[in-house]
Amino acid sequence: MTTVRPLLMFQGRAEEAMDFYSTLFAEAEIDAIERYREGEPGRPGAIKRATFTIGDQSIMLFDSPVRHDFTFTPAISLFVECDSEDQIRWLFEQLSEEGRVFMPPESYGFSRLFTWVADRFGVAWQLNLS
Repeated sequence: MTTVRPLLMFQGRAEEAMDFYSTLFAEAEIDAIERYREGEPGRPGAIKRATFTIGDQSIMLFDSPVRHDFTFTPAISLFVECDSEDQIRWLFEQLSEEGRVFMPPESYGFSRLFTWVADRFGVAWQLNLS
């Protein structure tokens, strides 16, 4: 069976991001962490490969051993169906802190309440309450 999952590439902040996301969602779970060892291309102790799950979505992440001049783009985002207005507003506050707001929480006609933000790591999130 083919498996497709998002892969988030960081430059030294993968563990910080994964820990942050895991505090935001009650059903989040860190599944596996593999770290770079001495002599490998990445900084020893940094995330070589990790997976965590939010709801039914598995997400991979790692710290790139290669420095690059690009980061995340809002053209790709994690879309979250929220259970309540309280949840969407709380997630908005947490994710937008030190981040960027593309669309503040409002009713845009296609949903009762919707917001789109990039968090402090640059990862884009769309939060929706149908």
